[in-house]
Amino acid sequence: MHNYRKLLVWSRARALGGDVYRLCAAVTSPSEKVITAQVRRSALSISANIAEGCGKRSRAEGIRYLEIACGSAAETQHHLGIASDLEILPLRDCARLADEAAQIGRMIRALINRFPEVRESRGAQ
Repeated sequence: MHNYRKLLVWSRARALGGDVYRLCAAVTSPSEKVITAQVRRSALSISANIAEGCGKRSRAEGIRYLEIACGSAAETQHHLGIASDLEILPLRDCARLADEAAQIGRMIRALINRFPEVRESRGAQ
């Protein structure tokens, strides 16, 4: 399929996951950690699902994981909005990261539209 490490969308999603993780690390309140744990999980799953989708043999399976990654990007935007609304995380950081998640979601959609079908090579086992 694709070598996900060469994809700009994977690189940006991976960076987003790291940025979200670092932002949430400062939260110490147990009740606030519930939300930051959710935003961390959703942000980290974007790049993981892109990688998994690129490793699938069939186009349909690959696209399924890319769709999940796109959903995780939307989920990340949502969680960042809630964390900002509740003043758990700074508004400016949340807005910047939510915008990046939205851009990544659009990039994933573009990747889905050009995702190739895998062709089996002759003689391969």
